[in-house]
Amino acid sequence: METVAKVSEVPDFGKKVISVSGREILLVKVKGEIFAVENECPHQGSPMSAAVVKDGYIACPRHGFRFKLADGRCAEHPEFVLETFPVQLNEDDILIEIG
Repeated sequence: METVAKVSEVPDFGKKVISVSGREILLVKVKGEIFAVENECPHQGSPMSAAVVKDGYIACPRHGFRFKLADGRCAEHPEFVLETFPVQLNEDDILIEIG
């Protein structure tokens, strides 16, 4: 696992784009929990940094496809899955694992 940011750098219900191993990853904080997802919608590549976060989902700003933050699944369009990454917290450090 690699330290990528500080918990304090991500506002609650907010997002932060980071770069890890040449990939853009989006950190999302919801009620103190941090999620890490790819920053590109698997449907048509829209940046997820402009997405709306609500009720445990992140919705693509282009077509509204809703992906579950926990596992990246899209109930309405199961053929599209947003890649997610395991997250661990070590005090104020956010660690993620890039496969």
